[in-house]
Amino acid sequence: MYLACGMLVEARQVFEGMPDRTAVTWGIMMGGLVDRGRPRAALALFSNLWEEAGRGAGPRAVVVAVRAATAAASLQAGWQLHCCVAKMGACNNDDGNPYLSCALLDMYSKCERVDEARRVFNAMTPHQRSVVAWNSMLAAYVLHGRSEEALELYHDMCGSGVGMDQFTFSTMLGVFARLGLVEHAKQAHAGLIQRGLLLDVVGNTALVDLYCKWGRMEDARNVFERMPTRNLISWNALIAGYGYHGMGDKAIEIFERLIAEGVVPNHVTFLAVLNACRFSGLVDKGKRIFQLMTQNPRTKPRAMHYACVIELFGREGLLDEAYSMIRRAPFAPTANMWGALLTASRIHKNMHLARLAAEQLLAIEPEKINNYVILLNLYMNSGRRDDACRVLDTLKRKGLYVSDACSWVTVKRKDHRFFFKDNFHPQSSEICRRLDTLMKEIKEIGYDAEENELLPDIHSDDQKILRVYHSERLAIVFGLISTCPHTPLRITQSHRLCRDCHKVIKFVTKVTRQEIVVRDGSRFHHFKLGVCSCGDYW
Repeated sequence: MYLACGMLVEARQVFEGMPDRTAVTWGIMMGGLVDRGRPRAALALFSNLWEEAGRGAGPRAVVVAVRAATAAASLQAGWQLHCCVAKMGACNNDDGNPYLSCALLDMYSKCERVDEARRVFNAMTPHQRSVVAWNSMLAAYVLHGRSEEALELYHDMCGSGVGMDQFTFSTMLGVFARLGLVEHAKQAHAGLIQRGLLLDVVGNTALVDLYCKWGRMEDARNVFERMPTRNLISWNALIAGYGYHGMGDKAIEIFERLIAEGVVPNHVTFLAVLNACRFSGLVDKGKRIFQLMTQNPRTKPRAMHYACVIELFGREGLLDEAYSMIRRAPFAPTANMWGALLTASRIHKNMHLARLAAEQLLAIEPEKINNYVILLNLYMNSGRRDDACRVLDTLKRKGLYVSDACSWVTVKRKDHRFFFKDNFHPQSSEICRRLDTLMKEIKEIGYDAEENELLPDIHSDDQKILRVYHSERLAIVFGLISTCPHTPLRITQSHRLCRDCHKVIKFVTKVTRQEIVVRDGSRFHHFKLGVCSCGDYW
């Protein structure tokens, strides 16, 4: 009672005055200290118990002590407690305490010893591996960014016969989102419905986020509307999703609904809705929302918000206003801000501002090759070959080069990866033949190749020939020959789409009547009947 009321001194007095104390009593006192933020005091108490009772301390008290070591982030104490467990033989067989093993597993995970956590898990008998144990190990992998291992363990769990719960699905939805496994996510979602399980707010938000990331905005909205409870992260995920897919008006609709329902937006909310205005070219609405931020001391705009507004102005050709935003910022301009101005200057061919932005950007990020590539193409497009040669010389001197672009498409639940001028795929001959045919078809309806766009590691004479075999084109053609007509294709691209490929894909959707969604290094592109959601600005 005293512990529940936060009266630790009184609780300790009663505890010390007891003539006899069982392991349960020690466990209650230690648990109260842990719950009240005194884990080291709990560990000291366990030390006293171990001196008095030794192996008779009991598994319950040890579980609490391991919780204390976890809360204190004390790996040393965790190791010592694991030795105590070994001496007690508390986890050696099917009769061992499964909670103790799970506590040790969680302790090693929180102390950044994932491999040791896995050893604890592997030492558990199949009978001890409850859904809690599986979930704890999955969470350990996810916490430390080891998504592939989490996926492998999940497959093992599916074959183990252990019943999954909503926490399993919540954890794995985040993994599927990171790895781009939208089909796995759909199966997990179906599994939840079949089992009659309700996802918590975290799991539902992960599902909204995943569907948004893979262009399934109707699915994302359906999940959002059916959520019994929502937090701010849920709202932010949907607003950001609409924004990245060029649905700015819907993003603003959700933002206004958020305000109307009394939810207080944060910096992430404003970033999401400003991004939506940026991607959709909604200048007046973007200005209004930015002004709304400046009026609230708690949401003063940060550099990332300034970068959004700069790119919003730049998209509409308001380069003077974009540059003015940089000059009026109450802090030193960041790389994102100069990058936004450089993108705008490139699109609108303002060489003066482009050169200024590029010089500032290169001073901040001298080793980032994308900055050099943009500047190189700016010079090429404006006929400044000498300046372009100087950029190439700088790249050679610094030893910088463009890494191989990679694109992948998922067909029948299997990922197919393609690289620049790739001929390793088993169907490469068929892919190249279909690509050549497709290029002839789009030329007949008006396609004309974009000139003067270079990659610094490819000689200009080879550009026209090799451009045809960019990885995204190979991935798209494979998707076309491997799926039914009118099946939407979803392509992931490691680099930013080049202008010529962007143009090609628009024409391909005209010829094939097939919708194509490309997720490149900067945003989503929804291609449909010759039009892209980005409005040719990316």
